[in-house]
Amino acid sequence: MNFVFTERRLQVSDTLKAYAEKKIGKLDRLFKGESTAYITFSIERNRNIAEVTVKNNGMYYRVTESTNDMYVTIDAAVASIERQVRKNKTRLEKRLREGALEQEFAPPIKPAEEEEREFKVVRTKRFSIKPMSVDEAILQMNLLGHEFFVFKNQDDGDNFAVVYKRRAGDYGLIESSEVNA
Repeated sequence: MNFVFTERRLQVSDTLKAYAEKKIGKLDRLFKGESTAYITFSIERNRNIAEVTVKNNGMYYRVTESTNDMYVTIDAAVASIERQVRKNKTRLEKRLREGALEQEFAPPIKPAEEEEREFKVVRTKRFSIKPMSVDEAILQMNLLGHEFFVFKNQDDGDNFAVVYKRRAGDYGLIESSEVNA
């Protein structure tokens, strides 16, 4: 497992980094391929915050934990990610097509080119859009913690579609269609 550490408003000791590598490294047994862990340490209002994102084969598992002790925060984050991985790995294997966990579908994010426009774009993300079912798209959206997710709907001839979380707690689907003028 590869580790990327980020520190916000504090200096993290090498001992704490080694502890985080040891604890988070144990998650590697849950994954088949090479994975990367992005760990961000910060302090806010006397609370130690650890945000851990693990990327494996295009699937992202993200958790943010906060306690009074950074070591306890790391332990809580590892436990949360482990629960998330086990829950969603089982769900994927049961409900979705074979090989859903082995496919890579989120390439690295490339920076946007800056242009002067009336509307200012402050961040651009690029990713490949792979065919998947609506259930798989909802699962990926929840894993990322996003409010919407764009994908190609394999159940609808690979047309572009967007799933989104509604305020009521359920999900919505927006599908593209050909417009005849």
